[in-house]
Amino acid sequence: MIINFEKLENNIEELKLQFLNASPFPHISIDNFADEEKLLKLLELVPDPADGNIHRSRDYMFAKNKFEKSSFKDISPEFQDMYDDLVSERFTNLIKNITGEDLFIDVSFHGGGIHQGGQDSFLDMHVDFNYHPVHNDWFRNLNILLYLNKDWKEEYKGQLKLKNKSTGEYKEVEPLFNRCVIMFTRDYTLHGYDKTNFPIGQYRRSIASYAYTLDKSTNKKIRSTVWDPENPTGFKKIIYKPWPHIVKLKQSIFGSNTAKNK
Repeated sequence: MIINFEKLENNIEELKLQFLNASPFPHISIDNFADEEKLLKLLELVPDPADGNIHRSRDYMFAKNKFEKSSFKDISPEFQDMYDDLVSERFTNLIKNITGEDLFIDVSFHGGGIHQGGQDSFLDMHVDFNYHPVHNDWFRNLNILLYLNKDWKEEYKGQLKLKNKSTGEYKEVEPLFNRCVIMFTRDYTLHGYDKTNFPIGQYRRSIASYAYTLDKSTNKKIRSTVWDPENPTGFKKIIYKPWPHIVKLKQSIFGSNTAKNK
């Protein structure tokens, strides 16, 4: 095992209160989430996007130099161990108890897995798609982000920005090594990060898992990611509002391109 399950389970009531009472919306930031020595070993094994074996994200003009690898379990036995922890019943029960939600982890890590942001990487503020593009009865309930940024410095930037679209409340979370952020994904849970300033050859790194809740209702309003860039200019200012409709049309013809980011 890599996740510090016993430590987390022994503090479940405190974690639950932190999650539910957090501002700007329910979330929690957990330090020392995993065994540090094992996580450092994982960090050594993360493939460099410069080698060409990791796909760029499908965020178009709303992100830059962002790479994804959903099939991270195939990298090494150590990554297989991390995968097994994240999809385990024990981990599912842990996040159920923290959040009070009935949910499960997407074992295919659609859109998730290893995320890396290269030079000048950024991710515009957005709220995530609300139903899985392949399984439209899976409501996207939580993002689970484990950061791998050893020796991160404030001048590197890339802080996780959280903003409540309804109230305007705002917060930043430093993407520190071995810090796990668990957050609701709702119509109001804006998040993203500003342009990074990591040294050449270094990346803003995380392992992203997504938790879903089964929803068999027939009156769902399914939508793709809604972008809300800060101070947009040029073509982005024109296109960001109608973008979900464009994506819906594209996916109806070509399917989800994100599913191809293995």
